[in-house]
Amino acid sequence: MWNNVDNSLRRSFRFSDFKTAFAFLTEVAAEAERLDHHPWFSNEYNVVEFRLRTHDASNAVTARDHRLAAAIDAVAARYEVQ
Repeated sequence: MWNNVDNSLRRSFRFSDFKTAFAFLTEVAAEAERLDHHPWFSNEYNVVEFRLRTHDASNAVTARDHRLAAAIDAVAARYEVQ
């Protein structure tokens, strides 16, 4: 589930290994480009973390962030998330 923390939507995903985590991130990158909204993310081995907020809206959470979060969730549904 996404959590609203410090004016950002945050969520972590855990995968079986680095290769799977990176494949997931590659698909998320394509969705971010399609939506023209690019997230902050971190990837350490099999864990991917996101922080979503809209810089053009004074770093607040907007509908753009919720759309990207839904797109990320749709990508994650195609993977085995632990």
